[in-house]
Amino acid sequence: MTTKILQDALRRVEAWPEAAQVELAEIALEIEAGLAAGTYHATPKELEGIDRGLKAAREGRFATDDQVKQVFQKHRPA
Repeated sequence: MTTKILQDALRRVEAWPEAAQVELAEIALEIEAGLAAGTYHATPKELEGIDRGLKAAREGRFATDDQVKQVFQKHRPA
């Protein structure tokens, strides 16, 4: 992104409602922290989702490749 594009975007942001400006600032700070840290740390909610997915995988609750192929063959137009 060029500096001009960023400057134009920030000028428009000044007209946004305060809550939207705060949200954008928080997102920018999260991006900056991620760039500085070099390591992503999942939120507790994300970790719960990962745990659910791993449990489902252990329990064999995902479709096999053959099952997915059959569904595509059945529903994909010829």
